[in-house]
Amino acid sequence: MTGSIPLYPRRVSGEQSVNSAEAEEFLDRMFAEGAAPEGDRFETRLAEVRAEIAETGTYRHTAAELAYGARVAWRNSARCIGRLYWRSLRIRDRRRVTDPAAIAGECVAHLRQATRGGRIRPTVTAFAPGTPDAPGPRIHNEQLIRYAGYRLDDGSVLGDPRYAEFTERVRRLGWRPPERRGSFDVLPLLVETAAGEPRLFTLPPDAVLEVPLTHPDHRWFAGLGLRWHAVPAISNMPLEIGGVTYPAAPFNGWYLGTEIGARNLADEQRYDLLPVVAELMGLDTASDRTLWRDRALVELTLAVQHSFDAAGVALADHHTESHRFLSHVEREERAGRRCPADWSWIVPPLSGGQTAVFHRYYDEPDPAQRPAFLPPE
Repeated sequence: MTGSIPLYPRRVSGEQSVNSAEAEEFLDRMFAEGAAPEGDRFETRLAEVRAEIAETGTYRHTAAELAYGARVAWRNSARCIGRLYWRSLRIRDRRRVTDPAAIAGECVAHLRQATRGGRIRPTVTAFAPGTPDAPGPRIHNEQLIRYAGYRLDDGSVLGDPRYAEFTERVRRLGWRPPERRGSFDVLPLLVETAAGEPRLFTLPPDAVLEVPLTHPDHRWFAGLGLRWHAVPAISNMPLEIGGVTYPAAPFNGWYLGTEIGARNLADEQRYDLLPVVAELMGLDTASDRTLWRDRALVELTLAVQHSFDAAGVALADHHTESHRFLSHVEREERAGRRCPADWSWIVPPLSGGQTAVFHRYYDEPDPAQRPAFLPPE
């Protein structure tokens, strides 16, 4: 996920009690959709939750409630084109894990289990929620895997400029970059719990599957030394279910090729590789009217798709995923549910007008819709 995210209003973990009306609304939806375990009764469970909130200010979700809530949060994600698969989300319940080192260890386990040698599986790991007594743990990284950005003396950045500030922050906290710095140095995890200051943890190499990028037609492309990681695991978006907020709930699907080729590697404020690719292609870059950017963008995205396919790593393409998203919209409408979507995120950044999702409007996103993965604090 790239780009800026608006901050929607919500409760702050550790400061307020759960609103029982939010819990009731969640349970009502869960039972209405037939997601409650067989034999459970809505009135009985609601009475238990109300009593627990009255006594403690919050309540503990059952395993079934956590799983249903996380999956529906994905279903409600207005900026995600891959929601057709929301029912397949695997839930890792780690609410009892509170030690920073153990949390980092579970993040590593999440990556290993989600990666599966390239057969990426959508996964979420839920750590302890915030309560009126204490906030839950936080993972400060935007994603579990991201690359460092080193500010150089001439003002340029080696690596990913988006994470230059974060790179400086973890270096101040004690992280030591590799002796030979590169453009794709994996950043450490920065984990914070209520018990103390944020702590750094290095991701082991076997937890980070990376794909070297080559091109099917241009042999010189391999010489650029580009690569990208296989699993996009968002780690700083709190998960809110029925009034309960989980500040640390890293989750992943799999990449869309345009996310890497047409945004991460192409955006001027990121790796800005279009001029490099265009020059090596021998394109005339003197004027934008030659469409050199467009031609280089296609080849860069093609290289990503070709490389992931060659490596046997799951990667969606924007044309196929557009058709699948419309299938999801149709399913939701048949189920009597709205399917809000942010058009500017659903339409891909490459050949948008050639994709099925371009030619229609969608229900506007509802910032109050829950369950939801929320923008970072």
